[in-house]
Amino acid sequence: MTRSIWKGPFIDPKLLLSISQRTTNTYGRNSVIPPSFVGRIFEIYNGKNFIKVKITEEMVGHKLGEFAPTKLKKK
Repeated sequence: MTRSIWKGPFIDPKLLLSISQRTTNTYGRNSVIPPSFVGRIFEIYNGKNFIKVKITEEMVGHKLGEFAPTKLKKK
């Protein structure tokens, strides 16, 4: 089930406050990436460690958790 259109996309308020920093650590994987995040570096927690992700224009509209996989492929 998706979020209602009238509510708008979910963005964690703590992320909006910390956008002035160059690198931001976050545990919230469910926030949608707005255009104001482009060019910023986020360290997204995947359950074990933080993964650095640089936000590009192609990522706008997706969620932060999509770019920090939680499961590794076996080799």
